[in-house]
Amino acid sequence: MALAGLLLALVSILLAQWWHGGSLSVLVDGPALLIVVGGTLGAVVLQTPWHQCQAALRALGGLFRGRHWPFHDQASRLLRWSNEARHAGFLALEHRLADGALDPFTHQGLQWLVDGTEPQVLERLLDNELDRLEEQKELEARVFEAMGGYSPTIGIIGAVLGLIQAMSNLDDPNRLGTGIAVAFVATLYGVGLANLLLLPLANRLRALYRLELRYRELTAIGLLAIARGDSSLAVSRQLAQYQGHRQ
Repeated sequence: MALAGLLLALVSILLAQWWHGGSLSVLVDGPALLIVVGGTLGAVVLQTPWHQCQAALRALGGLFRGRHWPFHDQASRLLRWSNEARHAGFLALEHRLADGALDPFTHQGLQWLVDGTEPQVLERLLDNELDRLEEQKELEARVFEAMGGYSPTIGIIGAVLGLIQAMSNLDDPNRLGTGIAVAFVATLYGVGLANLLLLPLANRLRALYRLELRYRELTAIGLLAIARGDSSLAVSRQLAQYQGHRQ
């Protein structure tokens, strides 16, 4: 759906240009694209620490693939662990650490549980891990949000540079008109890149991260319930509010 939305936006703009009798070739300008893309990337790299830029690029790699977070399966797994722990103690869950299907957050939380971490300490550790994850993901989204903020302004810079070039041909009206048209292509690139790609990417990242954080919250609630020795019914009730989540 993400790719379909991007394609719909681009096709709509190009179709409108063609419908009005305009040439699609006038929307293609290499120097304008270089100014907008290069200038936007340069501004963001100047603003953002390099490790944060790398994290954002890695996040971009999996953005359109998405990831399935099995809320129902995780809730069922935690309920089974609760029953095992109540009957045989926390050490009975140690063999579960070898399960390759566990995500890093679940594996770490289970390790703390097996080690006999007190419920109050476990809650603090899980909360700190959730806060760290939320901060990291928000910083990744802000990289694309910053690019979306700089892109239109860089486009205006490109337009001004194009107009300077156009003004040097005042003695030739034909070349003057063409130069002005090309100059405004840079503004189009800047505004279009920000509103059709960069800002939607930032918001999509946030939406996916919120889903991931809800999955982590489900896991934390289940692990804390196990640590407190809550009954299976109490654990089931606490997890039930998360099992209706859709991807």
